[in-house]
Amino acid sequence: MALRNIVKIGDPLLRKKSRPVTDFNERITTLIDDMRETLTDANGLGLAAPQVGVLRRVVIVVNNDGEYLELVNPEITARSQETVGAYEGCLSVPDERGYLERPRKVIVKAQDRTGKSFSVNLEDMAARAACHEIDHLDGTLFVDLTTELYTEEELDRMLSEQSEENED
Repeated sequence: MALRNIVKIGDPLLRKKSRPVTDFNERITTLIDDMRETLTDANGLGLAAPQVGVLRRVVIVVNNDGEYLELVNPEITARSQETVGAYEGCLSVPDERGYLERPRKVIVKAQDRTGKSFSVNLEDMAARAACHEIDHLDGTLFVDLTTELYTEEELDRMLSEQSEENED
């Protein structure tokens, strides 16, 4: 396993559509292992292969139990009507946050590292992370979906001021 460099916004690779995985071989296993190590090192909730420079449909998402979900060729097959708004960030867009509404629940159909198909029900933060990472596979970044961007400092200040107002 090895740490990989995380591609940052501005790199045209992040805007390209990823290709499906058709050969479940040692290269895919190595990619998944490297992505997991890179995600752990970056202390993130999800990582898509394009973020480490590989245009393949592979993502890793941390579920609500803190476990890593390896999703190869993931596809969202169902979304709840109920949405939840939150400020999102991205390892490829450091120090920026944007408010987005995402489905509270999703069902994702995917394959594991050996090509075996499965479906998983995700809720709350894991559902948000899955949507965010699957967007990466189609060249979409969260900055494309939000109307306002904040630096972490601006967001912290804004949330602190709102909290103080609510205490009054």
